[in-house]
Amino acid sequence: MKKKIGFSAAALILFVALMFLVQKVDVAAIGAGGTEIGLSHLNGPVHDALGTHFLLADITALMGYASILVAAGFGVMGVIQLVRRRSVSRVDPWLLALGALYVALAAIYVFFEKFIVNYRPVIMPGDTLPEASFPSSHTMLFCVVLGSAAMVAGRLIRSPRLLWAVRTCCVLSIAAAVLWRLISGVHWFTDILAGVLISAALLLLFSAALEKWDANGRA
Repeated sequence: MKKKIGFSAAALILFVALMFLVQKVDVAAIGAGGTEIGLSHLNGPVHDALGTHFLLADITALMGYASILVAAGFGVMGVIQLVRRRSVSRVDPWLLALGALYVALAAIYVFFEKFIVNYRPVIMPGDTLPEASFPSSHTMLFCVVLGSAAMVAGRLIRSPRLLWAVRTCCVLSIAAAVLWRLISGVHWFTDILAGVLISAALLLLFSAALEKWDANGRA
């Protein structure tokens, strides 16, 4: 458990360091409408090489909605337990931890909508101005919701084969969604990397919490 907390702290430190670099180092006005982005000699060439593909952006947006439905499903499970057991303390600890994880994810999203680090490299269809881009909210959504779902799947699925299939599906979906989000060109490379780092920090803390509760339950 301590190792997981340590790795979580390391991922968070890397995230903060990346945020500083994007704001302060090698800054150039290469974004849509002349917006500035740090690490421009990394972000610019990567974006130019990949191009912009709005169809992939739309596909990953739909995958984001699917991830929200997964989170909502767990939310419904928690509410049902609360109603039936009539006490928050009697709701399964892993469901409470999952709820806390989702709240943390939402708080991070809201914070970076207000504290704007940088803007998208392109203006999205239907918009007139570039949107906030760091960290990639879709990347966080994919990683955190599907990653945590893979972690707790064993608490709901008894069949080893079905459990393996569900976890494999979650991992492959995360990999595909993050890669497609990058290739879509609606984010800078550092936006995607930041989303992965903050997601890793959250998931490691979540895993440590599950481990602690499981240990207490066996005690």
